[in-house]
Amino acid sequence: MKYDVKNIALANHGKQRIEWADHDMPVLQTIRERFTKQKPLRGLKMSCCLHVTAETANLVRTLKAGGANVVLCASNPLSTQDDIAASLVKHYGIPVFAITGEDNKTYYKHLHAAVAHQPNVTMDDGADLVTAILRDHPELHHHIVASMEETTTGVIRLKAMAADGVLRFPVVAVNDAACKHFFDNRYGTGQSTIDGIVRAADVLLAGSTFVVAGYGWCGRGLADRARGMGANVIVTEIDPVKALEAVMDGFRVMPMAEAAQLADVICTVTGNINVLDSRHFKTMKSGALIANSGHFNVEINLDALKKMSKSVVRVREFVQAYHLKNGKTIHVLGEGRLINLAAAEGHPASVMDMSFAVQALTTEWAVRQTGQLQAQVYNVPPQIDDQVARLKLKTMGVKLEQLTPAQKKYLASWEMGT
Repeated sequence: MKYDVKNIALANHGKQRIEWADHDMPVLQTIRERFTKQKPLRGLKMSCCLHVTAETANLVRTLKAGGANVVLCASNPLSTQDDIAASLVKHYGIPVFAITGEDNKTYYKHLHAAVAHQPNVTMDDGADLVTAILRDHPELHHHIVASMEETTTGVIRLKAMAADGVLRFPVVAVNDAACKHFFDNRYGTGQSTIDGIVRAADVLLAGSTFVVAGYGWCGRGLADRARGMGANVIVTEIDPVKALEAVMDGFRVMPMAEAAQLADVICTVTGNINVLDSRHFKTMKSGALIANSGHFNVEINLDALKKMSKSVVRVREFVQAYHLKNGKTIHVLGEGRLINLAAAEGHPASVMDMSFAVQALTTEWAVRQTGQLQAQVYNVPPQIDDQVARLKLKTMGVKLEQLTPAQKKYLASWEMGT
C-alpha cells in the first residue's frame, strides 16, 4: 500500500483519538453498522480530499465498511493531524497522503495521488480534487458516478463550473443540507474558531472588540460565540438581508473600513478574496489580531501586508508579527489559513456526526442514482436530512411530538377556516 504520512510511529496515539471521537458520533456508528452488513458501496473506488482529523477518520472508516476502496488526501496544508493519518494507514488499511505543514508542491503531489486512484466517486472539501480532475485529467470524468462537496467555498466553485459548462459529472452540495450548515457551520465553526484564536494568541476576548466579516451560517455562529465570551462584536456584510438580521440579533454592523479601526480581533468567514486588504491594514490598531476561518487563505491579502512590512517575525507557534513600515504591528494567526484547524482541532465530533452522516448517506443515494443524474450541482434529498435529524435526536434521548389523526386530516384539507 502506497501512502505518505509524517510518521507512522504516531499511529497508536492516533487510534486512541479516533476511538475517542467515535464515542461522540453515534449516528455515524449506526450507519457504519448497516454499511458493514449491506455493502452499498461495494466495488467502488473513492478519492476523498478532506481535512484529515479524527472525525474524518470515522467517516472514511464508514465508507470502507460500505465496501468502497478509499484513498484520502488533505484539503488544507495545515489541517492534517499526523497521528490520525498514521493510524488510518496502520490500523485501518486506508492509504493517506497528508502531512501537516506540507508545502504547495507536496499538497498538489498528494492531491494527484488521490486522482491517480482513478475514482468512481469523489468527496471534496473546497473542490480542489474535482478541479484537478477536470483541469489535468479530463479523461477520468467518464469513470465518475458523482462527487460530494463539504464546504460553502467548494459549492460556490462548483456552481461556477456548472454555469461555465465545464462540470462533467454530478455533484451533491452536502454543505447545503440542513443537518450540515445549520449545525456544523453555525455551532461547529463558531466554537472551533474561537478555540483556534484563543489557543493561537492566548488572548482574553472579554471586553475586546471582535469583528466578524460575513454573517452567513459560519459568521452567525462565530458572532454568537464571541459575544458569549464577553466581546463587543461588530459584523461586516454585503448582503442587506443578512446585515439587517445581524442588527436585529443585537450586533453593530458597519463597513470593514470603519470596523478595522476599532478592532482588537478580526476574523473573516466570507469565502471571498481580499476581505482584509491594504486599506484596512493601514488603519488598524497596532497589535491587532487577524485570522481567517473561510476555507482558502485568500480572505486576508497577505501579499499586500508583506509589502507594507519591514519585517515578519514568528512570535508564537501560530502567530506571525508583521511589523509595518508605519511603525504598527499586525499579528496574523495560523498563516491566514483555517484557524480552527490550523491552531485547534476543528469541530467537535458530536456536530461532525451529523455532517458526516449526511456525507455517507448522500454517497449511498448518489451511487443508487447512477446514470440518472446530470452534470450539475444537486441538493441533498430532504429525506436524508430528516433521517439524520431523527437519528441524532434518538441518540440524545429527545422525543418528537406526534400528530393526532384529526391534526393530520386538518393539515391535508382546505375546508375549515375562520
